[in-house]
Amino acid sequence: MSPQIRLLDAGDAALTVEFGDAIDPGLLAAVNALDAAVERLARAGGLPGLIEAVPTFRSLTLLYDPLLTCRADVEAALAPLLAGAGETQAASGRHWRLPVCYGGEAGPDLEATATAIGATADEVVALHAGTEYRVYMLGFMPGFPFMGDLPERLRLPRRAEPRLRVAPGSVAIATGLSAIYPWESPGGWHLLGRCPVRLFDPAAAEPSLLAAGDCVRFEPVSAAEYARLAAAVAAGELPPAHWRPEAAAGGGR
Repeated sequence: MSPQIRLLDAGDAALTVEFGDAIDPGLLAAVNALDAAVERLARAGGLPGLIEAVPTFRSLTLLYDPLLTCRADVEAALAPLLAGAGETQAASGRHWRLPVCYGGEAGPDLEATATAIGATADEVVALHAGTEYRVYMLGFMPGFPFMGDLPERLRLPRRAEPRLRVAPGSVAIATGLSAIYPWESPGGWHLLGRCPVRLFDPAAAEPSLLAAGDCVRFEPVSAAEYARLAAAVAAGELPPAHWRPEAAAGGGR
């Protein structure tokens, strides 16, 4: 096991495998690789008592039933997986192209963001939509994707005064990350636009549309096209895969 990897207790029924202390694509690959290996081992019966594995930017937490297993048994099962952690490659995630209506009512912070970085609104849109983002993790609320990495020029601190209400589908930036709000909620990120695609469906077999390791590109659309797509989504006429043109070889959850 790499000396950088730490095994930490997270209460009496969880174990966290920590790979580092930064937001970094290399750490994300290590987390996703271990997550995939743990899933394969659990399916083969090698991790009895495992309830769930939760990936983050830099760690993987394993939740287990203490009546069926213990930390020592979980750690022993992980040992061979961690022994080759440095050489393991994560499976490629799926590639998504999601529509976004930038600016106006959909993106109330677009103009202010442009002013803050000394650019035009069109330049901000080109920078944001011209970048491929990797989903680092889901958190904050169900289906909320933390995606990196923003171009250096777009990296701004969070708003000094968070909003009490951010509309669902809002596409936002803060620090080095971009995100999409699946639900209405408070929020302190800069809102550039809005995406009509539903990111979380509790009735679906896989409720979250995106998963850690997926890649996302944004496609600018007009306000009229956004309204058409939003109406189709509300009517159940637009399948979730409509904006996923392809999955990378070996991809999938």
